Amino acid sequence: MFFQFSPAIQAGIEAGKYLQVVSSAGVPLSMARDATTGQIVGHAIGALNNGLALNPLTAAPQILMGAGQLYQNHLGLQAIQSLTASVATLQATTMVIGVGTAATAALAAVNLWQTLKLRQDVKQLRLDVKEGFIDLRQALQDQGLEIIQHIDRVAEDVEFRNHRTILARAYGLFAKATARLQSAMALQDLSLRNAEITAARDMLFQALSDYDNDQLLVGICSAGQIRRRECVWAIEQTIAMTYELQGEYQVVGDRLSTLDVTIRRDALNAIQACDSQAELDFLFPEVTRIHNHDLTVIDSWKNHVDFYKTLPSNEIKFLTSADFNNTELLTSPDAVNETEITLTIPAEYKLYEDFGQKSHADALRVQLMFLIAPNLRQDPEAYIAQQAAMAGLKGLNPISLQKASHLAIANLLWYFQLREPAQEAEEEQEAEEVSETLEVQPA
Repeated sequence: MFFQFSPAIQAGIEAGKYLQVVSSAGVPLSMARDATTGQIVGHAIGALNNGLALNPLTAAPQILMGAGQLYQNHLGLQAIQSLTASVATLQATTMVIGVGTAATAALAAVNLWQTLKLRQDVKQLRLDVKEGFIDLRQALQDQGLEIIQHIDRVAEDVEFRNHRTILARAYGLFAKATARLQSAMALQDLSLRNAEITAARDMLFQALSDYDNDQLLVGICSAGQIRRRECVWAIEQTIAMTYELQGEYQVVGDRLSTLDVTIRRDALNAIQACDSQAELDFLFPEVTRIHNHDLTVIDSWKNHVDFYKTLPSNEIKFLTSADFNNTELLTSPDAVNETEITLTIPAEYKLYEDFGQKSHADALRVQLMFLIAPNLRQDPEAYIAQQAAMAGLKGLNPISLQKASHLAIANLLWYFQLREPAQEAEEEQEAEEVSETLEVQPA
């Protein structure tokens, strides 16, 4: 990840006056310090990952920009609002996906690109949220009559109505909790603020228990499965924020580590449940986005938290009380959200298109599994090396396979698995021919 600083701070960094803060592991963080005094002088105003603006689907990048001072920073409020808008948008799209097997057109109507646009409309108050849902008939009216009719059918489905009841109740608790949290952040009395944060967190845990309800995953397709779990991830991050607001950095780090594991497990479950081209078209860009953006934010957040734990109490106090926004070092806070004001088609679609020209759907699904869980490559690599050796392909040795891309390994796995039955059939045919020859030969 590459952090962007205001022109004043960036000029200071280039001149050697300031230094970007790095963790003990050498990971760059979103702060700059005075090269002479070591004092923190400001925060980043944006972030890039692989050259692209960081704009995750379920996470709040503002958390990184207000590192260490969320409770009194406008970015802390923006982070809460971002998470709230994400949950509302992701939840609303279940109104199209429904329960059971979703239609191809329905998945296209709420894919990654459409969801990013819907979320922006929610953030900019162009769409109203009622009971955790938005009026998708209005929002998707340009998608055609077929989608509108599909939304009506889902709304009448008994199973989905049961899901909607659970989700509406959960969102109601979540929205009240985040509103209470925002009020708590404005309190000056420390004991009262902590009490209100704790109370808000209790409400968040209640909401989480509903969103984590196994009933919401029964009988739904992989796209519906990932969307319901994405709401869980956003609430988990909000809970982690409450602990950070109280300076409980060890707890925050533990919860973020657990969340990383949860996201990877949930994504892997959805990929394994994917059994159609339409679902793969939906999942591939989305899971790639989650890997490149959401997990990146969570990992960087944890790096920041680990850094806070190493600071002496006086520096923590300075970091949480300093008002960097009023100094000449920072540009307008709107700069943080520039990437969300004007949206462009996500790069994940171009990547999926390019990969689709080089691979088969089955291999693409496996590649996605490797992306989200790299440890799954070990057995396939050993299998490919074994098969390559038997076929006399010397270039496919264990060392070269370890350096190969996920897509290359997935393609090779697909090739050798496809080749095995054909090879076995050929060997069986040869055995039959030899047997027949032996039978007709004189004794």
